[in-house]
Amino acid sequence: MTTIDAGTTEAGQERLRRWRLVLGGETADGTGHGLSVRDAAMDGALTALYGKDGAARAGRDRSAGLGASAPSVARWLGDIRTYFPSSVVQIMQRDAMDRLGLSALLLEPEMLESVEADVHLVGTLLSLNKAMPETTKETARAVVRKVVEDLEKRLATRTRAALTGALDRGTRVRRPRHHDIDWNRTIAANLKHYLPEFGTVVPERLVGYGRASRSVRKEVILCIDQSGSMASSVVYASVFGAVLASMRAISTRLVVFDTSVVDLTDRLDDPVDVLFGTRLGGGTDINRALAYCGSQITRPAETVVVLISDLYEGGIRDEMLKRVAAMKASGVQFVALLALSDEGAPAYDREHAAALAALGAPAFACTPDLFPEVLAAAIEKRPLPVPDTA
Repeated sequence: MTTIDAGTTEAGQERLRRWRLVLGGETADGTGHGLSVRDAAMDGALTALYGKDGAARAGRDRSAGLGASAPSVARWLGDIRTYFPSSVVQIMQRDAMDRLGLSALLLEPEMLESVEADVHLVGTLLSLNKAMPETTKETARAVVRKVVEDLEKRLATRTRAALTGALDRGTRVRRPRHHDIDWNRTIAANLKHYLPEFGTVVPERLVGYGRASRSVRKEVILCIDQSGSMASSVVYASVFGAVLASMRAISTRLVVFDTSVVDLTDRLDDPVDVLFGTRLGGGTDINRALAYCGSQITRPAETVVVLISDLYEGGIRDEMLKRVAAMKASGVQFVALLALSDEGAPAYDREHAAALAALGAPAFACTPDLFPEVLAAAIEKRPLPVPDTA
């Protein structure tokens, strides 16, 4: 095989080094490049996961290139955190769980303390929740809490700002009290009455906020499919549920479902409790979940129902669609999200998605960053910002 010639410059040597790490160092890798001690250790960490032995036994033999014992995996986890940035570590951890079946080792506290925590790890821990020994649960809760707190810091401010604006616009009045005047919109609405000789605007119409700002104005029901493929969506929805529950003007209800329905609203003050109250996996009965949500609606015109599901319905399809149609006819704003995550849409039932779209409820995947805007649009009863890639 012809040797790769990248030249003798520093950039060329770095290119050879990278090719050598990518190709794995077989005799015919074509680089002719030796590795430093650090690079050799990095190469060993990659080989343990992606080498031929590991690939050949992926999903069948947990040991692969890492060995079956927790200590050897813990050392490997420490190595990859030493040699690779956090974003790469998280990808390698997910690959190790998928290719080598390492999820079961997360039941050991020592392992959990070695893992780089992210949303996907939380999903894995939740799926293992029922099998988790008591000695591990406190460690698992600490890991989940760290991820949840990081997500809240990232999402809470933007969510509250977007929804507060939507709520304020929804309660604008034309004869506000002095303290309730929205001066920016009042000036904008009266610019045609500007008097240049006096350098001022004479407002003929005042725009302000209603006094209802101190009371509950909107009802939001988050209805979350907890089947295994929706793990990341469950994590994000729980965080958003806690943020919404902290807003006095919004009454928030959080419902999770598989073939049964569980109302976790009373746990919304702590999203970690919400997550450990879920049960990932199992079947799906959207019809039953929507029936329960419908029974909780008292003010249809002021209610937003957000269904988060891949739409694989195990219940009665026609009844599910009838419930959605009835909700919309009563004035409920209905939002269907195929996923609430950064990964885009999972596999989903396209026939059901098309049927919902025909009812005026387009189903699409939504990122956590877009969700506040989607919910704000639903609150204001304006078209949803459906992504072009949906």
